[in-house]
Amino acid sequence: MLEEDSVGGERTAPCPLLPGVWGSRMAFPPALPIPDEVLRIARKLEGEGFETWCVGGAVRDTLLGQENKDFDLATAARPEDVRKIFRRTIPVGIEHGTVAVLDKNNQPHEVTAFRRDVKTDGRHAVVEFGVALDDDLARRDFTINAIAYHPLRHEWRDPFCGAKDLEDGLIRAVGTAWHRFREDYLRILRALRFATRFGFEIEPATWKAAKACVAGLQHLSAERVRGEWMRGIEGAVKPSEFVALWEKVGALGVWLEEVRGEGGGRRTFLRLDGFRVRDPVLLTIYLSADPATTMTRLKCSKREIERARLIGGHRASPPDPSSAAAVRRWMAEVGDVADDLCEFARVDGKGDSLAESVNAVRDSGAPLTVGELSITGSDLIRAGVAEGPLIGEVLNRLLDDVLENPGLNVKEGLLQRAQLFLKESPPPSSLGGQGGGRTLP
Repeated sequence: MLEEDSVGGERTAPCPLLPGVWGSRMAFPPALPIPDEVLRIARKLEGEGFETWCVGGAVRDTLLGQENKDFDLATAARPEDVRKIFRRTIPVGIEHGTVAVLDKNNQPHEVTAFRRDVKTDGRHAVVEFGVALDDDLARRDFTINAIAYHPLRHEWRDPFCGAKDLEDGLIRAVGTAWHRFREDYLRILRALRFATRFGFEIEPATWKAAKACVAGLQHLSAERVRGEWMRGIEGAVKPSEFVALWEKVGALGVWLEEVRGEGGGRRTFLRLDGFRVRDPVLLTIYLSADPATTMTRLKCSKREIERARLIGGHRASPPDPSSAAAVRRWMAEVGDVADDLCEFARVDGKGDSLAESVNAVRDSGAPLTVGELSITGSDLIRAGVAEGPLIGEVLNRLLDDVLENPGLNVKEGLLQRAQLFLKESPPPSSLGGQGGGRTLP
C-alpha cells in the first residue's frame, strides 16, 4: 500500500524486494548488458571483499529500453580502497566518494562509495562513508534513480518502489520531498528535466514541495542551473513542455526573468517544438527578450554571449528577401548568425524565403567581407595610400559599393574607385604626411 505524508511524497509502507516482477505489465530482466570493463571492475572489488552494485541513470534508462554503454558503480569500498585496488584512477570527486577507474582503453568508469549525507546547505553535502547500500539509495533524489542491480549475482534492490514509478510514469522524491529539495535545490530542476525527457508526470506531493522550495534556486551556482536548463531543452520530448514546467514551478522568475512570451509565453513556447535543430543555446536566445543578459547571467561562454548579442540586435530588422542587395548587406552585418536568424523567421511563420535568399547569395560567391574583396590593404599601400586608419576606411567604402553591386569586385576597378573616393573627400593622411606616401596615380 502507498501512502503520502502531508508534506512531500514519502512512501510510508516498505516496497518489497522483487526478484523478478516489478509491476503488473513489466518485469526486471534476468540480467542487464553490463560492459565487460565495468564487470571487470566489479569483480575486482567483490574479490577484495567490497560489495558492489550498478546504480543510477544507466540502470533506470536500461529498464526503460534505452541503450547505455556505461554504468556507474556503488561500492562498500572507500575512495582510498579503490585507489589502492586499481593502478590507474582519477579522483574526479573524491570528497564525495567518487573515483574514476581507467580501463585498458583509458575510458573512465565512476566508482562511488556507499554514502549518506551528514550535512547539507541546499547546494553542497558533507557525506559519510562506510554505510550500507540501502543508506546510499535513501539519499538519492527520486525513486526511479534509487534502483540497484548486482552485476555478478543478477540481484535487484528497489526499496522505494522506483520500478513501479517507472511503470506508472511518475517522478517521485525518495522519502519526504521537501527534505530532498532542501538538501539540494537543483533537484527541483532535475525533476522537471526527467519529467519532460521521459514524458512522465511529477507526483502531486513532489510537485507541491518543488513549488514550495523554488525560492531556494537562487542559492545555486549559474553553472549548475545552466547545465540543467540546457540539458533539459536538449533532451525533452517537447522543449515547450520543459519551459512551461519551469514557468509553472516558478523557476523562470528566479533565473530567467527575460523568458516571456505573448499569451503568458504559451504560444512562444510552442514554437520551440518547430526548430529543425535542437540547439539549446539557440532556443534560449529565441525565448529571451534580452538574450545577451540571459546568457551572461547563466555564465555562458564569451562566444555564446556574442552570438546572443548579435541575434538580439538584428532579430527585429530582417531584410526584404526579394532584394538581393538588402540581403547581402544584412548578411555582412550579422555574419555567422545569418542561419540562426533565418531559422527564427521560419519558426515565426515567415517561411523559408529569407533562407532561400541567403543561400542564393552564398551560391553566387558575392563578397560579404573586406577579406573577400579583390583588393587588399597591401594593394592600397603599394598604390600610395598611407598606412593607418585610412586603409580600413577605404576598404570599407569599397565593400559598401560591392555589396550593392558584386560586379564591381575587380582589382583594377576597385583601385580606380579608391582614387575617386580620396579625391572626393581626401583626408590629410591620404597624402602620406611624414610617412612619404602619395595619392593614388
